[in-house]
Parts: sequence; structure tokens; C-alpha cells
Amino acid sequence: MPPQPPSAAVRDEPVIRDRGDACPGALRLHAADDGYLARIRIPGGMLDAAAALLLADAADRLGDGHIDLTSRGNAQLRGLGASCGGELQAVLVRGGLLPAPTHERVRNIVASPLTGLDRHGLPDVAPWVAELDRLLCASAPAAGLSGRFLFALDDGRGDVTALDADVNLSAVRDGGGDRALLWTAGPADALLVGAAEAPKAALVAAEYFLDAAREAGTRAWRVSELPAEHVLDPGELGRRLAAAGISAAVVRGSAAPLRGPAPEPGVVEGPDGAAALSVLAPLGRLSTAQWRVLAGLTGRVRLTPWRGIVVPGLPAGAAEDALRALAEAGLVTAPDDPWRSVTACTGQPGCAKSRADVRADARAVVAQAQAQAQAQVQTRPEGTRPLPVHWSGCERRCGHPRGTAWADLVATAEGYDLSAAGHAPRRAVPARELPAALAAVRRTTSHDAAKK
Repeated sequence: MPPQPPSAAVRDEPVIRDRGDACPGALRLHAADDGYLARIRIPGGMLDAAAALLLADAADRLGDGHIDLTSRGNAQLRGLGASCGGELQAVLVRGGLLPAPTHERVRNIVASPLTGLDRHGLPDVAPWVAELDRLLCASAPAAGLSGRFLFALDDGRGDVTALDADVNLSAVRDGGGDRALLWTAGPADALLVGAAEAPKAALVAAEYFLDAAREAGTRAWRVSELPAEHVLDPGELGRRLAAAGISAAVVRGSAAPLRGPAPEPGVVEGPDGAAALSVLAPLGRLSTAQWRVLAGLTGRVRLTPWRGIVVPGLPAGAAEDALRALAEAGLVTAPDDPWRSVTACTGQPGCAKSRADVRADARAVVAQAQAQAQAQVQTRPEGTRPLPVHWSGCERRCGHPRGTAWADLVATAEGYDLSAAGHAPRRAVPARELPAALAAVRRTTSHDAAKK
């Protein structure tokens, strides 16, 4: 099994923080080896063309001409100059991307990317995103949340509630009308609230966490870090909801969510003759040219927590041609693309801790896999895919996939250490041997245990 970074949630050894979190933001830039980095929170990953194009212009003028996608559906600019903060802030204000400077790092909201866009008939939770963002920015206590605290708004398919967020909402449609299940990380019980009150209920849960963290005195960043004696109690959360005028009923054992899949690359058929496109960015990195192509298709994009992009609002008859254009632009548009299961940390030259340019090495191996795929027909059992592979420049394994079913490459001074469940580890594998070594371990085919 690939080594796993230690979990923050070890109840018998409480996490005690001696400082606030250092997560970068749009105003708090992070110094990296390739310049400064800005992380722009985009609630629900939902952007209009005007804001998207302003980001592209900023990346070209102030950064390295690329936009990185994060595992929370946010955007990052790299290669920024030390003195560009004021100019970047002005751009973000103009694009509506900085509604509350005091809260800019706490707007971490993921939502089901295909909500309202496909034919599953699930409730559309997109309105929850805007309302929760508004409530967060208006709440003085919420400014105290860490930049790592996460809200997940799920339409019932179980894609984003599988991401272990701190506060979860999952839409429920039954005989009683549209409602929502609310739960926090840890407890097995959830609370059932009205759909219209769901965003306010999520804020109440976050403020309950802040009170518990303050009482614990451990400066916890996330719900899972609270010590056992301060764990959030669904009963107490219900009382707080009642005090806020929200009717809620405890539902026993319902906080074990359905773990649904991420959107597959391709055309998404929608209602009423509409369609959406789902694509992935290789290694989560887009050139501004690619970004502008995406933004120009319909004037709307949704960034996903799997470093993908959904483009809504196409006529069904135009979807296939648009998807081909995105493939020609270098995006992943098919589930069997070799890039579908490859991730990597930043690596050199952006990270001082990295021992290799892992992204360049990954590109070389993927290019060889693509050439081999074109030269011969490859078949595999239906419903399976190659084991995901993650390239790391050091033992921290930043950005590694969720779960345990992934091939783990860690750069060393002599080559790469390779490990995967069910295979003997290999040490210091030279670059020339990586394609064959990876092909051997990745024949273990399953994505089920590796939620990226």
C-alpha cells in the first residue's frame, strides 16, 4: 500500500495548533520558488465569462500565463511578482471575485458540478451556493474559520459529500417536498431541514464549530481536529438550529453518505435539448489560451474538485463539435485518456522541497503511453481503468489521491521510489524504466477505492 500522510483526526492525540493556518488566498500570497502564488476562492466553482476572462488577463500580465485548478474547485495563479497584490485585488474586485476581503479565504464551498445540468432529476443546489456564500460573507464570526474549512453542497448523487467536508448538505426529494440532510464531519447522525433553510443551517453548523474550537482551546482548523470531549453533537446542533428559527429533525445513522463518482469526461445530456461538456485539465493546469476557449463557449464554466471543468448551456446538437474543439486544445475529453488517472504535486521549479520536475517526467511517460495506445489496440475488462498514479517530488506527497488504490511515485536523489498495493516496492527506479514499471503495477484496475 502507498504510504499515507498522517490523518489530522486522531482522537487520542488531539491536534493542537500553535498558529492560524497558512493557506494562501487572493490577498495573502504564498512565496514559492517560481514567484508568488494566489489562490482565488470560487464558491461552487461557478464562474461567468467576464470574471473568467479577467482571471486570464491577470495570469498573463501578472503571472506565468497559466491557471491551476485545486482539489476544491478553486483557481490559482503562479509566478506572481512580490508587488502585484494591489493590482490583483483590483482585478478580483472588478470581477466580483472578492465580495468580502475579510472572508476571502473562508469561501470554500464545493457543489455537485452537474447539478441542474443532467437528466438525473435531482434537485438543483446551485442556488444554495450563492446563498451560503452571501451568508458567510455577512457573518462576522465566520471570518474566523480557517482557510481549510470546507462546505459540501450535494444534490443527492454523493459526489462532493464523499470529499470529507466539515459541513455537508445533501438534497433530499421525497413526499414531504425538497429538503436537505445536514451533518458535520464525524457524527453518524444528520438533521433534516427544509431546502430553503439549508444554507442558513450550514452557517449555523460552522459557527457551532467555532464555538467548540474556542472552548477546546486547541485552535482546531477543521471539525475532525476537535478533541473527543468537544466533538460536535447533532442534538446540540438541532437546538442551535431551533434558536435560529430553523426546524430540524435528527435522522439516525444517515450521515454515512452515498459516495458517488466524479463527472466523466464527455458530453452530458441535459433536459430540454440542452447539453454540458465535462473535461479535465492535465495535471490540473490550464494555459490562458485553453481557459479562454472554455470561457468563450457559453459564457459560463464550473470548476470541479477533481481539477476538471464543466461547461453548461450548449445546444445538444453543438456539443460534439465543441468537445472535439476542446480535445484539440489539449484537454481530456474521454474517460480512456491516459491523463485521466495521473496527478502530481507542483514539483520543480515551483517547490523548493521537490527533488525533481515531476510534471515534466509525468508528461514524458504519458506521451509514451499515448503513442503506444495509437500504435496498438488495448483492451481491458469493462468498467475498469488503470490504477491512478501520483507523482511526488518528496515524501509529503502533496495532492495525492484519496483512498489507498493508487501507484505512488516519490522522487529521490537516485530516481523514483514506486509502490502500489499488491506489488513489491521498487527503489530508485531510473527515468528510462518508469514507463514499463508503471505499466506493470497499474494493471491492477479499479478507481473505486481511489477518490481523487
